[in-house]
Amino acid sequence: MMRRLYALPYFLWISLFVIIPLAMLIYQSFFNLSGQFTLLNYATYFSSGTYLMMTWNSVLYALIITLVTLLISYPTAYVLTKLKMKQMWLMLIILPTWVNLLLKAYAFIGIFGKYGSVNNFLQFIGIGRTQILFTDASFIFVASYISIPFMILPIFNALEDLDEHLVFASSDLGASKWQTFTRVIFPLSLNGVRAGVQAVFIPSLSLFMLTRLIGGNKVITLGTAVEEHFLTTQNWGMGSTIAVVLVLAMLAVMGLTKEKKEG
Repeated sequence: MMRRLYALPYFLWISLFVIIPLAMLIYQSFFNLSGQFTLLNYATYFSSGTYLMMTWNSVLYALIITLVTLLISYPTAYVLTKLKMKQMWLMLIILPTWVNLLLKAYAFIGIFGKYGSVNNFLQFIGIGRTQILFTDASFIFVASYISIPFMILPIFNALEDLDEHLVFASSDLGASKWQTFTRVIFPLSLNGVRAGVQAVFIPSLSLFMLTRLIGGNKVITLGTAVEEHFLTTQNWGMGSTIAVVLVLAMLAVMGLTKEKKEG
């Protein structure tokens, strides 16, 4: 009885902020601008080259951001586990997550702008000012920077939980450092990698604010389309349809990258 009572706030939270909003989203996706029930929204989405291209762009950008983040985060997390004051260094890495995303975006607008610090440096060394802001590269850079702490933390925890005796045993059996890493350390830390991929790839699928501020509307994703339909065209049915597709895509990613439990 007490367990059910303690679980009540959790179920209320899930119901109010997950189940009910999703149900409303799915319900709204079956209505057009006139408020009539229709399946045309889904037919339009899956037959439109524009929406399919947005889907491809969303997946591609999310993959690139996740890959860049992983390539930076894994070595960083590995090095952190070897440091004496690793908790302090980890805190410094996580600290930027406490800053509002909008503030960080505006900070990068100043850094990458035409008269920003990066262009000032390029002019100082003789290269000259160039267009950095409102490009794919600047969008990927900023999105990866913001996502790095969310990738580092689960990988760091997985490496911390790794049994060092297995590493010592690998060395004692004649394995090189590379063999120990590829056959012992990395496979045993894959659950952390999976968690990090979920934490980065899933939010990256639906980015819209960074596409506006950093990508300058040159980076078009499904998140941008959802924002456009809800706030500009007022086509809530189509916006809900795209949002439902995004939710299904996120569930698919979670299923593909779910943690494997040892039997």
